[in-house]
Amino acid sequence: MVNSINDAKRNNEQLYRGIFEKDLIYQCSNFDVGEGGGVETYLASLFEHRPPEVSDRVIKSLKNVDQSQFKLLHLHSPDLLLQLTGECPTVFSIHNHSLYCPSGTKYLAGQRTICDRNFSYLGCTWGKLADKCGSRRPLKTLKELQITHQLLDVLKKVKITFVANSEYVRQELIKNGVTPEQIVTLHCGISIPQITTAPLSLDIHQNHRILFAGRIVSDKGLEWLLKTLIHTNPQIQLDIAGEGWERPRLERLANTLGLSNRITWHGWCDRNTLNNLYEQCFAVIFPSVWPEPAGLVTLEAYSRYRPVIGSAVGGIPEHLRDGETGILVPGNDIKKLADAIHNLYGDYEKSRQMGEQGHALLMKEFTMNAHVNNLRTIYAKTITEFAFPKKIYSIPQAK
Repeated sequence: MVNSINDAKRNNEQLYRGIFEKDLIYQCSNFDVGEGGGVETYLASLFEHRPPEVSDRVIKSLKNVDQSQFKLLHLHSPDLLLQLTGECPTVFSIHNHSLYCPSGTKYLAGQRTICDRNFSYLGCTWGKLADKCGSRRPLKTLKELQITHQLLDVLKKVKITFVANSEYVRQELIKNGVTPEQIVTLHCGISIPQITTAPLSLDIHQNHRILFAGRIVSDKGLEWLLKTLIHTNPQIQLDIAGEGWERPRLERLANTLGLSNRITWHGWCDRNTLNNLYEQCFAVIFPSVWPEPAGLVTLEAYSRYRPVIGSAVGGIPEHLRDGETGILVPGNDIKKLADAIHNLYGDYEKSRQMGEQGHALLMKEFTMNAHVNNLRTIYAKTITEFAFPKKIYSIPQAK
């Protein structure tokens, strides 16, 4: 994957000189191609499995670009929607909630609940001021509201194919005015790690380690996990892989709760270190309290034969099969999260079986090869529909 990242960055220099290869599909994104998690990791994997009709370069801006020369544009950044001229077939992948939610979270921190409102100036302003949804600084709030309004206006006017990374996101788009025929659900895929991980062994299970991997911010639910840990067997150890602005506060909370000797804060981890942490745990905890659009953590755990205990929010249940590949729990429910951890802590056979079933599910449905094959089908349909606009083509729901 590292070579594909370096090639993409190096080749981008030619784009700024206006050098494009005709009749190719180009990825367009303001996100970096790398291993920083989320969209960055997805894009790196996408380039690693790039088919021949897709360029190995990323376009960061479409301003002053003759868009008619492209076979197709595949957008990943919302702001690029505002630069479209409509001169070529276009696909837009929706990776988060920023198209229809000014704060991008769909989570009301003040009420600790998921927001069920559609976008509106009045409702979203109230959400920010009263419900503590995202930034509450006046100028930033106004700018976010204006941008969301602009984006939703474009979504309803442009003729492009929207690719939602979960059915949850697809339904949010429909609720905010995008026609269902324009949207296809295509779940994310991941690259299978080159370092092979064995199924869970009894020795590893008896290490009694669980793993949290992700950004240390309020929406990711680490506070909920810490408050749950004190209700679990004292033998259970928690590894935390990640960084974020909430880390100092949560470290103080862990100390207050008397958990210092049960937690290891690893900070940001490179791929090898993270792989070792996956190998040493008997379960991965995915405790997000905001509605994750998809969540790659589940798939990363499956690739290492590890079961997942995850929140039943957003797109997470579309990857996690409750009782088969892991356990789903309601968000912010301390008792049920503790029960789920104890369930796997006390049952090696169940933990191993769930991990193996998760790995089988990954190999069947969620590899990047399968994802790219589905994307190629979507590309072909979009190109055909653009060439023959009078003929109606329905985009199949990719599996």
